[in-house]
Amino acid sequence: MSPLRQSASSSASDDDQRYAGMDEKKRKRMISNRESARRSRMKKQKLLQDLTGEVNRLQSANKNIVSKIDETTERYAICAAQNNVLRAQAMELTDRLRYLNDVIDSTGLAAGVADPLLKPLQNPCPMQPIASSGLFKF
Repeated sequence: MSPLRQSASSSASDDDQRYAGMDEKKRKRMISNRESARRSRMKKQKLLQDLTGEVNRLQSANKNIVSKIDETTERYAICAAQNNVLRAQAMELTDRLRYLNDVIDSTGLAAGVADPLLKPLQNPCPMQPIASSGLFKF
C-alpha cells in the first residue's frame, strides 16, 4: 500500500475515533465531506498536470511556428533583394533600348533602308557574269 493510501486509511480510522462520540449521521456526513474534499483536491491536481502538459505542448508548437516565420521572413528578404536587383537591371536595359532606338531614328536607319549586315545571306550587289578573256579555248 502506498504511503498516501496508508495515511488516508489511518486518517479515516482517526476520524472514526474522533467522531465516535458524535451523532452517527453527523459523523458519516463529516467523513463523506472529507473524502469529497480529498477527491476534489486529486481532481484539481490532475487538471493542473493536464494543463501543464498542454502548456508545454503549446509552447513547443509556438517555437516551431516562430522558427518557420523567421525562416520565411529571411527567404522573403532574399527574394525582395533579388527582385530589386532585377528591377534595376530591367530599368537599365530599358534605358539602353530607348537610347539605341533614338540613335536609329536620328541616323535614318529606320526609314526603310535595309541594312545588309542584318541579312548576311542576301548579297547587296547583283551577281555579274564574268567575261572570258579568250585565253582558254576548248
